[in-house]
Amino acid sequence: MTQNLPLLLVQMGHPPLDIRKAVGEQPAWFSAALGDVGPISVVCPFEGEPLPAVGTFSGAVISGSWAMVTEHEAWSERTAEWLREIIQTGIPVLGVCYGHQLMAYALGGVVDYHPKGSEVGQIAVTLNDVAPDDPLLNGLPKTFDTFLSHEQSVLELPPGAVVLGASHHDPHQIIRYSPSAFSVQFHPEFSAPVMNKIITSRSERVAMKGKDRDALLAAVNDTPFSRAILQRFVASL
Repeated sequence: MTQNLPLLLVQMGHPPLDIRKAVGEQPAWFSAALGDVGPISVVCPFEGEPLPAVGTFSGAVISGSWAMVTEHEAWSERTAEWLREIIQTGIPVLGVCYGHQLMAYALGGVVDYHPKGSEVGQIAVTLNDVAPDDPLLNGLPKTFDTFLSHEQSVLELPPGAVVLGASHHDPHQIIRYSPSAFSVQFHPEFSAPVMNKIITSRSERVAMKGKDRDALLAAVNDTPFSRAILQRFVASL
């Protein structure tokens, strides 16, 4: 990492208590997915913690959340403003799920509830024709499985953004905003136990409405190519 500066994980909320008790929470999930990558600094803006200054971290990962971008919470708006500032400086940023949506919103896109409902489980994402030119996607299969759990989506791209991958449900699964700013709607940090717990959690009953829980559970195994995107991002710092 740059000058041994830590990777910054911007944690955008705690999971519901039942999920937290069963499988922990975001910092542990990211650490397990990344392995031994050096120091990781965690900041929780939703608890009022200040976002760090430029020059104190090598790159930032913006986590998922059980909040919604359209709630426009003060801590979320503050993080969006900070994102605009650090992206302009060229600091590498990777957005994940809520982080994906918040980056798009911060840069001028539109985020809201997906008109066709939620997307939950192990689901295939397909790269488009320009994706092989992207350093975080080069050499990955054309189609690979990802873990997903979201109700809101990026409905309109910000100016200059480029879509690199889509699922059958959501056309904006992977977005590149600049050479240093990239985001994914799916969760490269999830393990199979985390995905299984989210599928069975009472806290997910709205997102799971109309879905076959047993079929979703049967489909869960692993998403190594999704995880590779997170690992490549951190290796590039």
